Amino acid sequence: MKLHRLSSLLPHCLAGAILLGISLSAHAAETEKPATRPNVLFIAIDDLRPELGCYGVKEIISPNIDRLAKSGLVFSHAYCQQAVCLPSRASLLTGARPDTTKAWDLSTDFRKAMPDVVTLPQLFKNNGYFTMAMGKIYHHGFDDVPSWSIPTAFPKAPHGAGAREQDPDAPKVELSAKGRGPVVEMVDGPDNSLHDGELGDMAVAALKNLKGKKEPFFLAVGFIKPHLPFNAPKKYFDLYDPAKIPLAPNPFYPKDAPAYAIPPGGELRSYSGVPAGWPIKEDFARKLKQGYYAAVSYVDAQVGRVLNELDQQGLRDNTIIILWGDHGWKLGEHQAWAKHTNVENDTHAPLILSVPGMGKVGGKIDALVEFVDIYPTLADLAGLPLPSHLEGTSFKPLLANPDRPWKTAAFSQYPRGKNLMGYTMRTDRYRYTKWVNRKDHSKVDAVELYDEQTDPQENTNIAKLPANKEIISKLDTRWQAGWKAVIPK
Repeated sequence: MKLHRLSSLLPHCLAGAILLGISLSAHAAETEKPATRPNVLFIAIDDLRPELGCYGVKEIISPNIDRLAKSGLVFSHAYCQQAVCLPSRASLLTGARPDTTKAWDLSTDFRKAMPDVVTLPQLFKNNGYFTMAMGKIYHHGFDDVPSWSIPTAFPKAPHGAGAREQDPDAPKVELSAKGRGPVVEMVDGPDNSLHDGELGDMAVAALKNLKGKKEPFFLAVGFIKPHLPFNAPKKYFDLYDPAKIPLAPNPFYPKDAPAYAIPPGGELRSYSGVPAGWPIKEDFARKLKQGYYAAVSYVDAQVGRVLNELDQQGLRDNTIIILWGDHGWKLGEHQAWAKHTNVENDTHAPLILSVPGMGKVGGKIDALVEFVDIYPTLADLAGLPLPSHLEGTSFKPLLANPDRPWKTAAFSQYPRGKNLMGYTMRTDRYRYTKWVNRKDHSKVDAVELYDEQTDPQENTNIAKLPANKEIISKLDTRWQAGWKAVIPK
């Protein structure tokens, strides 16, 4: 693909800057370190559950992501720090947790709390990398200029009518879907008639041009599907028969859980075509799941195009590839739809890593890892110095020895209103959550305990059972110690 083609794919005001940046930096080889340092292909996917072929889910058609998994490792217990887009991404990209970034919602820029923080891509840029982003890496309406060598590029093709995320605590999400478009839509058009197809075009064009650069690159590609609305070209819907799609095995609220722990999913009702009332009835639940699955297969096809181009340009052997979903998503579990909670369905997210020269490939790592660990891991793999502000730890040692002792807990959180924060801790067997006053953590409003061994769907809160008093005491000691106590030596 020629340079003029890339210009046609990028917003006019950005295309010139991107091509000029690539061109000029290619002539600055004398000041750069040797290009034997690995490139990084950083693939973000919005609202992707860890339900793919490589995660053992046969119903999902995801051949391209599965192919990536065969050349790398699948992390089966990776957890985001807050299950909603902006806070999760802010945490991952700064290497700091939500209480440090102060980004707990969809309207807060982490630079307000951390004005001088060096982000993950900024660290690579500061160390001689050409850093480039396209699509959703931070969040809609937010970008971070210091992170990139050139401005972030965004596709012009639509994502979905009126698409934006919703605050689950705001009652307005239940009231109107005017102008928001259908919640599920089969699109009569080619892949690049929608955002992610065009983004695939842009990423392919970028790789063609990045090949000629003498400095290594950090290319971030942020796909939006399967985020609502569930729209994709018709051929991806045709892959799935709604009648054969399994529904959530637990379409009911967890027994003895606090009433505010799991909102039903007001974000869903901000689009048109959703029948009134909760829970969602079976026939429409199948339609929704078909739409979600179709969107996953659609984005999988775009990932495949990017991976193919990486191979075509001869870049694979010197490129670290990381693919992650920013959090999980409920598809009827706990009679809810969307994210916005501390439950396993929302905090557990997919993470796949492929590293040149990696010894063991095609396997799984069962150790607990957190998204806040991604920053130090990529820096470690590239041989870059680690900033002192990081609140995670590199899991590079797991690549050589997946069975070595590792973190004994992963920590996530989610606010409810102005006064409550739910802090959840996932161990190898339990999920322990405390809902506390945001200003005074000694004021506890509710406690949740789920045994992931006997109750992996988290259907029954067993925190109040007298028989679990000793377990609660031990878990609370660990909870009080916090994330600093679980960094492996």
